[in-house]
Amino acid sequence: MLTFEQKLSVIQSFPQLERKDVSLGRINFQYEESLRERKNVVYHLHPNGNGYVYAGLLDDARKDAKGMVNLRDLDEAGLRSLLEQSIASLNVPDEAAEAAAKAAAAQVQETDEVKQEQQLWQDKQGNTLVLRYEDDADLWYIWALDALDCAFETLAESVEYLKEEGFKRVK
Repeated sequence: MLTFEQKLSVIQSFPQLERKDVSLGRINFQYEESLRERKNVVYHLHPNGNGYVYAGLLDDARKDAKGMVNLRDLDEAGLRSLLEQSIASLNVPDEAAEAAAKAAAAQVQETDEVKQEQQLWQDKQGNTLVLRYEDDADLWYIWALDALDCAFETLAESVEYLKEEGFKRVK
């Protein structure tokens, strides 16, 4: 079993980990470049030799319900290997977060494209309205000929209003 000082020396040999002193003499080590929400790699390293390494994304039978492996009885090679694996696991993007970011980017691009065009909407009587985004006011305007009918903050609100009023988009 390694002493506290030996464990500290092994952990500090990873330059990508940043030391954060916490209460009761305990120390956390964070990986700030993590592509995941989690940043703590070493949690509550205590002067008595106890502490935890995050292994939540690893197939490791030693991890607890929170994904932590107790480092009390690890030898140097075991500790070093676990730290390397933990850091590597935090370098893999979170698929759900990545998918959400891609969806948000696609929606922004789609909205930006829609903002560039004006849309024609007609009801069953042949009345035509024009939906147009005005960048200077950051509003969506609905025009009836040269008269402003109404304005909305979002495209969704504008479209909802037009549909409620019986209008359909003219392709």
